[in-house]
Amino acid sequence: MQDLDTAALDCLAALSDAGSFERAAQRLSITQSAVSQRLRSLESQVGQLLVVRSRPLRLTEPGKVLLRFARQLQAMRADVARELGEHVHTQARLPIAVNADSLATWVLPALDPLVQQGLSDGFGLELIVDDQDFTHEWLRQGQVLGCVSTVPQALRGCRVTVLGVMRYIAVASPGFVARVLGGDAANGLHRGNFAAAPFLVFNRKDDMQAQWVARAFGVKAPRLEERFVPSSEAYARAATLGWGIGVLPELQVRGRLDRGELVQLHPEVNIPVTLHWHQWKLGDDSGPAQRAAKLDEVGAALVAGAKAALSA
Repeated sequence: MQDLDTAALDCLAALSDAGSFERAAQRLSITQSAVSQRLRSLESQVGQLLVVRSRPLRLTEPGKVLLRFARQLQAMRADVARELGEHVHTQARLPIAVNADSLATWVLPALDPLVQQGLSDGFGLELIVDDQDFTHEWLRQGQVLGCVSTVPQALRGCRVTVLGVMRYIAVASPGFVARVLGGDAANGLHRGNFAAAPFLVFNRKDDMQAQWVARAFGVKAPRLEERFVPSSEAYARAATLGWGIGVLPELQVRGRLDRGELVQLHPEVNIPVTLHWHQWKLGDDSGPAQRAAKLDEVGAALVAGAKAALSA
């Protein structure tokens, strides 16, 4: 294959980010016609359709392959510019995908020193949030350069590091326990009544509640009364207000448990979730550019932060 036009690859990345030719042109400070011409040139060069002209735009499978390459190339260019002491454009991005519970607990403290430093050198971090079982798909499609995921296997061209274990426990407010569970946090919820007790659910991808019930009571594919609260912080607040039973990271609710705002149900039961950090390899691992890459710094910060916050 001939060398690919880097400007056209930048257009492909901008189209993926913006979702339309108009917004991609604005992002790149060029005309829509120029965006269209560069995309057509790239499609002609590889002989395949790369973008489906829908609303919003979506990438084809070949488009996703080239998007991964475009992301890696952009990150490497920014890193080389920093090593050479050149000014890095403020729009330089480093997108990573994380799960909401990690974002609400240990990720921000882990990244804070790096982000504070990055404010002065053009380092642009973008956090994309999804369920921990689905962040890996963002990496596979080339939308991000790294992700926190439950998936242990590395994609070709990626490396993976175990971060640690996030343990999920079932909690409820003292008022909920008194009103719904007969005042018995240890045994008030049981096989005979769990289906009638409301459970808080983050979104329709979230099956942690069903996993907890299955483990606690030996029930396969339990059907639950669900109340959806699509925010980690609001989810914990809803449990504290007595909206229902929440299944949350112990790390997130430790303070509320200590203050008596929440109580743990069936303390002997927990769901351990092992998290992994995946990132694309940007060049030769032995080269100076790779050692200095911002992506490596992000990965190292997350590994160190997880080591301090999560179980081994």
